[in-house]
Amino acid sequence: MAKIHYIEHDGTTHEVEAKNGLSVMEVAIKNNVPGIDADCGGACACATCHVYVDPAWQEKVGFPDPMEESMLDFATERQDNSRLSCQIKISDDLDGLTVRLPEFQG
Repeated sequence: MAKIHYIEHDGTTHEVEAKNGLSVMEVAIKNNVPGIDADCGGACACATCHVYVDPAWQEKVGFPDPMEESMLDFATERQDNSRLSCQIKISDDLDGLTVRLPEFQG
């Protein structure tokens, strides 16, 4: 189990316990973290679970595969550390992971 820190665009922080094997998106939805819409339910078919991975965590989280990369093109305000939270799987190695939420999903 890992603790994930979600930081809303206004600075509000949510620290959530996350079971291994779930995605960062699933954990946010199950814990009512605002700012992740997840319109496609985690199928990597939209960009409404877009997050910014804290730079200290980028290598541990990994980088987008080609399919995720193409969906990120639809994300509002994409950055170098942008990821779709549905594609980040929780493991003990991600204990303490911090992700920031964009002001708008889209």
